[in-house]
Amino acid sequence: MKSTPPPVSSSHIPSSRSLSRRSLLQRLPLVALAGGLHIHVRGEDARKIWMTGNPVIDKAREVALNILKPTQAQIEHAWELHFQSLVFESYGFAPRFAIDGERISQAMASGASRDELADLRESMSMNRGATSERERKEFFDTFHAAGVAVVFQNAGEEGSDPLRLIKRLAHFTHATDMMKPQLTKVVTVEDALAVKKAGHVGLCFTGNGVPLRQEWESTKDELRFIPVFHELGIRMMHLTYNRRNPIGDGAGEPHDGGLSDFGHAAVAEMNRTGVIVDVAHSGWKTAGDAARASSKPMVASHTSCADVYRHFRGKPDAVIKAICDTDGLVGMCCIPRFLGGSGDINALLDHLDHMIKKFGAQYTAIGVDTAYVSRFDKEERLKIKKRPDGSSPLGGAGDRWEHLWPKDDFQTTLEMDQSIAWTNWPIFTLGMVMRGHSDEAIRKVLGENVMRVLKANAVAAA
Repeated sequence: MKSTPPPVSSSHIPSSRSLSRRSLLQRLPLVALAGGLHIHVRGEDARKIWMTGNPVIDKAREVALNILKPTQAQIEHAWELHFQSLVFESYGFAPRFAIDGERISQAMASGASRDELADLRESMSMNRGATSERERKEFFDTFHAAGVAVVFQNAGEEGSDPLRLIKRLAHFTHATDMMKPQLTKVVTVEDALAVKKAGHVGLCFTGNGVPLRQEWESTKDELRFIPVFHELGIRMMHLTYNRRNPIGDGAGEPHDGGLSDFGHAAVAEMNRTGVIVDVAHSGWKTAGDAARASSKPMVASHTSCADVYRHFRGKPDAVIKAICDTDGLVGMCCIPRFLGGSGDINALLDHLDHMIKKFGAQYTAIGVDTAYVSRFDKEERLKIKKRPDGSSPLGGAGDRWEHLWPKDDFQTTLEMDQSIAWTNWPIFTLGMVMRGHSDEAIRKVLGENVMRVLKANAVAAA
């Protein structure tokens, strides 16, 4: 493997060595209280440092803790470590806002089409905190309770059509424009450090696809939207989703032909522009080819270890090694059917153990790939009247071309989902503590590795 650059500096963040346990726990609420995180440090209340007062978050934590059965000392150590670390999710979703049921009903009454309603619902789930104080509070409460500073936010829709990709990017750009400085668009390592220092949160955008004009006049012309999207804030792109495209084959294809000739050109242009190559949804040969083609650290941002549990969305050790050889990273997701085994937090920890022990903590990250949804979303949806034919106006996208999810027989339970809920980030840290991983290794997994890869892909201003 290539030599790894030194870790990104976070010297402004107090280390557990410079603060006593009690001192640090007492200081945590200065950042966390804005998120409703109630931390107590004395007597019997010390046993409740994981509680937030939000029953959805606390139930998920209770489920995970009942599975792990930690000691009080392990909980306290994990809380210190987690909240003093810069946590940067390698791929996922910020908390989602509740929709506005009355506004959607009004749009229906005015004759809005199904596509218009879908766009309205999507926009609300991504930026309604800009107009609703209740949703804004729920958003920041949840973000701070999770102890996450920055999310590599899915800000694109699966595919390569620039107009499709730009829609979600617009929604999240609006959110960061209207909710700053508490919510900030992050495009550099320095931005992430500033967010952490201020006690705020940030979104670093990933596009979920390489924007292609699909006019096929020339290779250079076809790829010229990559730098345009980079200027809009995109810092990572999927080469493929699950299906085949002109770049290569997706993870769901039964036959993986690898990276195409055009795909090699796309990787080179992403390297030149400063966009991280992501093969999370790419086929195994396509992912390995991309790693060998990339001159910059690249990633599988949210996946699993296929040698721990064989699943098409995981990556086998040979592919993981190729990614690590670029000085990149592999992020473990929180999807029970991808993790296999118990499907719960222990399954996640098994995959993290495999990555850390076989390839090194410096190449490991967590990309949860699930989201917390506002507690108030259900009540808002109940306000919406059904169409005359009895169908919901908020129907899903259906059998979208890019999806191609091969069937499996894995049965997911509510306990699995709750134990690895997005808000359980501090519990992920606790699990790694209980598995015997060092504080230094855990800090790398929590965010330092994402920072390193982001910095290594940055391009100096002309």
